[in-house]
Amino acid sequence: MATATFDSPTLAQRILPFLRGFDWPLIALLLVLASIGLTAMYSSGYDHGTRFVDHGRNMLLAAGILFVVAQVPPQRLMMLAVPLYTLGVALLVAVALFGITKKGAQRWINVGVVIQPSELLKIATPLMLAWWFQKREGQLRALDFVVAAVLLAVPVGLIMKQPDLGTSLLVMAAGLSVIFFAGLPWRLVVPPVLVGVVGIALIVWFEPQLCADGVDWRVLHEYQRQRVCTLLDPTRDPLGKGFHIIQGMIAIGSGGVWGKGFMAGTQTHLEFIPERTTDFIFAAYSEEFGLAGNLTLIVCFILLVWRALAIAAGAPTLFGRLMASAVAMIFFTYAFVNMGMVSGILPVVGVPLPFVSYGGTAMVTLGLALGVLMSVARAQQQAEDA
Repeated sequence: MATATFDSPTLAQRILPFLRGFDWPLIALLLVLASIGLTAMYSSGYDHGTRFVDHGRNMLLAAGILFVVAQVPPQRLMMLAVPLYTLGVALLVAVALFGITKKGAQRWINVGVVIQPSELLKIATPLMLAWWFQKREGQLRALDFVVAAVLLAVPVGLIMKQPDLGTSLLVMAAGLSVIFFAGLPWRLVVPPVLVGVVGIALIVWFEPQLCADGVDWRVLHEYQRQRVCTLLDPTRDPLGKGFHIIQGMIAIGSGGVWGKGFMAGTQTHLEFIPERTTDFIFAAYSEEFGLAGNLTLIVCFILLVWRALAIAAGAPTLFGRLMASAVAMIFFTYAFVNMGMVSGILPVVGVPLPFVSYGGTAMVTLGLALGVLMSVARAQQQAEDA
C-alpha cells in the first residue's frame, strides 16, 4: 500500500503569510523616502565617521520593528496602552527626580543603558488616548474629553519641564489629533485657535519691546524666548543665536531650482550649516537638490500623510481609526516643523526630519509608529477578506 508523502513548505511559502495584508503603496513611499534619506546622509555626513553606515543600520532596525509590530493585531496593541503609558509617565517622573543632564536639559535616565523616556510617549500617549475613547465609544460625554485632556497634559507638562519643547510639541500634536478625531466639538476647537492667532499677532506687533534684553515672558524658558525672538529677527545676533537660521536660509536659497548637485554643496561641505546631519539636514539637501528635490520630498510626505489618513478612514474599529490618524499627524508635524524651522518660518525646536535626519531613537520611534499603522491596514484587509 502506497504511503502519502508531504512536501515541506518552501521559504517563500513560510514568509508569505507574514507579508499578506501589507499596504504596498505605503511600503513604496517608505522606500522612496529611505532612498532620499540615505542619499542626503551620504553627502552631508561623509566626513562624520560612520554616520552613513549607522543611518542605514538604524533604518534596518526600524524596518524590523515595523515588520514585528505589523504582525500584532490592533486589539493586542490596545492591551499595551495602559502599561506603556504608565511606564512612560513613571520614567518621566524619574527623569525629573534624578535624571541625567546634558547641555542644560535633564532628559535622560540610566536604567542599565541611557534612554530618553520622552520618545516612548510619542507613541504611548496617542495609544492611551485611543484606548480611552475606544472604551467610551457610544457614550462620550464632555467629562470624557476632560479626562483625555488630563491624560495628554501630564506627559506634555513633564516633557516641557525638562525642558524639551520639540518633543512636547510632537506628543501634543499626536494627542490632540486623537482627541479631535474622537469627536471633539468645534465650539471647543475654535476658541483656543483664535487665542493662539491673537497671541502670535501680539508677539509680532510688540516684538521690539518683548524681545528687549531682560524681559521675562514667564510662560517660556529664556532659551525658548530667545528662539522666538531670533525667528522674528535672526539678524539681531547673526553670529550667535541667529546663525542657524541665517545659514539654513542661505543654503536653501543658493540651491536654486535644480540644486548645485550631489556632493557639490558649498555651504554644506565648508561646514557653514550647523547640525547638517541632524536637525538642519534639510538645508544641506536643499542646497544640493534645489527646488525640484524639495518638491519631491514634500510630495512624498504629503502622500505618506494622505495614505495614513486613508488607512484611518477604512479602519474597522475606532481604536484603529484614532491610532492611524495620530500616526498621520506625527509625520505631518515632524516634516512641517523641521522644514519650517530650517526655512526660518518656525522657531528652532530640535525636531528631526523623518528618514533623513540622523538619530537612532527617532528612527526607532518612526518604525514603531509605522508598525502600528501597518497593523491597522492589515486588520482592514483581513476584515474585507472575511
